[in-house]
Amino acid sequence: MKLIKATEKDIPLIQDLAKRSWGNAYADILSGEQMDYMLSEMYSEAEISSHLSNADYHYYMIQDDNNGSYEGFIGYQHHYEEGTTKLHRIYLVPESKGKGFGKAALQFLNGKVAENRDKRIILNVNKYNAARNFYESQGYKVYGEGVFDIGNGFVMDDYLMEFLIHE
Repeated sequence: MKLIKATEKDIPLIQDLAKRSWGNAYADILSGEQMDYMLSEMYSEAEISSHLSNADYHYYMIQDDNNGSYEGFIGYQHHYEEGTTKLHRIYLVPESKGKGFGKAALQFLNGKVAENRDKRIILNVNKYNAARNFYESQGYKVYGEGVFDIGNGFVMDDYLMEFLIHE
């Protein structure tokens, strides 16, 4: 597996991977209308471009070095809060799950967070998303929960999770 820093030219690929992974991850959790709304808002070209222009926000493409295919991506922001990196997004296409890509991407993130001297990684995960089990298997713990209004009459009902970086 390789993690390749994303650039503006990767925006269509990020959008495609998000759509492919969301269809699987959220089919039983979110309505089609909410998925379409969130994808159009969170993965618009303007939104991703604004992330890429932020020096603390990084996207990496997850590539299978056996066949060169792109299996997913990770997006995170250093210094989101004092001493804290926020994992905004990590998604794999359905056929890539269970092959170690997610675990390797989180280990990569741990290294990047330590390099940037943050001590904590936080993320939100939908309360009904099985990904919570994956994060817990990697040492993340629930520290809270929240319901977040995302517009258009939709909310995100999430657990807040954290991982503490030990030196």
